[in-house]
Amino acid sequence: MPAICVFLKPRLYGARYAKELDDRVVVTWDVTEPWGNIQDFTWTKTINRFQAVLHKDGTIEMSYDQLAAQDAIVGLYPIVSPGAEKTLATIRGSHNSTLPAHLNLLDVKLATMDGLFLYVTFETSGPVLPGGDAGLSGIAYRILFDTKQPPPESSGGHDSAVVWTIRGFVPRNRAGGASSRYVAFGRGASPEVKVSGNTISMHGIVPAELARAGKLFASAEVIGPGSTEPADRVPARAFALAGVRNPEVDLSAAKPQDGALPVVYESFHYYPLPNSRDLACTVIQALGDKFDFLAYYSDFRIDNQEAGTPSFGPLGSTGEPVTGIGATQRGLESFCSAGRFQWQFVQPVYVGANQMQERPPDDAPVGTERDISWYKQQLAEISQDGKLPSYMYAMSQIAHEMGHRWAAFVSAKVKGETIPLGPTHWARGLQAPVAFPYVRPSEASIMGGGVWQDNFDGTFTQLDDDYYVPSTGWSYLDLHLMGLVKPEEVPDFFILRNLKPAGEDGNGHPIFKADRTKITIQDVIAAEGPRMPGVAKSQRQFNTGMVMVVEHGKKPSPELLERTEGIRKRWIEYWPITTGHRASMTASPK
Repeated sequence: MPAICVFLKPRLYGARYAKELDDRVVVTWDVTEPWGNIQDFTWTKTINRFQAVLHKDGTIEMSYDQLAAQDAIVGLYPIVSPGAEKTLATIRGSHNSTLPAHLNLLDVKLATMDGLFLYVTFETSGPVLPGGDAGLSGIAYRILFDTKQPPPESSGGHDSAVVWTIRGFVPRNRAGGASSRYVAFGRGASPEVKVSGNTISMHGIVPAELARAGKLFASAEVIGPGSTEPADRVPARAFALAGVRNPEVDLSAAKPQDGALPVVYESFHYYPLPNSRDLACTVIQALGDKFDFLAYYSDFRIDNQEAGTPSFGPLGSTGEPVTGIGATQRGLESFCSAGRFQWQFVQPVYVGANQMQERPPDDAPVGTERDISWYKQQLAEISQDGKLPSYMYAMSQIAHEMGHRWAAFVSAKVKGETIPLGPTHWARGLQAPVAFPYVRPSEASIMGGGVWQDNFDGTFTQLDDDYYVPSTGWSYLDLHLMGLVKPEEVPDFFILRNLKPAGEDGNGHPIFKADRTKITIQDVIAAEGPRMPGVAKSQRQFNTGMVMVVEHGKKPSPELLERTEGIRKRWIEYWPITTGHRASMTASPK
């Protein structure tokens, strides 16, 4: 699809104006970055004004009045007529009958078209799960490019120069009809994914450092749902990037005599994401294997449009590996842990982001019901000091992400049917009220689900939704998976499927028609096995490392020190409240 990128940046929104004259068309943008939310970097609207003039003779002018945003793509992407495809290499795998067919890589083909795009096609021993199949959530097909021969049997992910990934994704809120799908990402990768029979493919523009290298090594792997370790690997093979180029240019230095170019652009971005395994190894090797969780905070921004961070980890433990939670311990050595380390942030949270600030500024405008400013007066009225509780966004982020150590990966077996209760986050229709609320009398789990009222007429009212603002606590199911409540302490609950909007109640709560299925904790145990270790032997004391990440040679700023310490204190207070004092949290390097 052709595009004129005057200032292409995801999540910008606002007014656009177009004026057509005899010899030109003028398009003006007056847009803002998103503001006020947990994933945002500002509490108020920002000013971004820029313009394109499309002249009748084909000349294009781009001009900029005011830009608050600092990262974007500027360039021209005309239609590139597809030429002949040229195969560069085929990396051979092998048949493995012990794996699900869609996770067994037979080969990976690398091809180029017009020397501009690199195409990657993964072939499996059986049909790839199509879009719309809930089972694709968490599946990842990865191609790893190195400029040097990688070590044998290495997954290469933390050392590779460039990694392109196709990942299966299920939207958290599927009531609007959104279905599971694949998305591709990585430096230079297009998000478009194609599935055809036993193949799944992606394409993109080769990053400049790879194009300069000429000779590369490519390996591949596939990761199954609920895992961070490869289910299957294809070993590295050398190949040449003959005739493949990178079209990015320095626009400030471009000259007319540089010639006609099929595509021309320049990208402006923050630092690339650090590798989280490297971060974990740095901390654990320096301070010892004494952390259950690691949370990272920084003085600088990284190249992510959202302020928050995903999370992952090897699911370590202080004793026997935890089972019965729908996920298994794996890959401790790649995190430099002998056994204890469990989970961590994938990337550092920027000190200037909303979620690292104690509270919204006094003059911050009130946002939507998904912004903490919406609850400012309500929560201040019930607090001891008459203020909004501190670091609410930070608690939402750290509790939700560290909660993924246990949830939400389980299913329930009901009358012979296996019903996923997630995946990754509890399904919107799961009845998941919090056992020990954090700040409000009625809360839905920090891991998703909702608080549902059965109206006994085939409709259900959602009293609290599956969004994690303001911060909430854990449901009884969460606490069972954490090893903090016995199975018999978990009340029966239910899941609503086939949700269809049916209006609102007098308080504005949404009402849905749905099919209700009763779930018991024994149904979960029937699907996943008992949670082990049980309550009598489960871990009750946890330790989080609060890690400040700074640029080489620099010291943490006063703001980073103050806010990280504030989050540390609040996290220690949060834990006993939301676990009913059945567990405690420290945040100590000793």
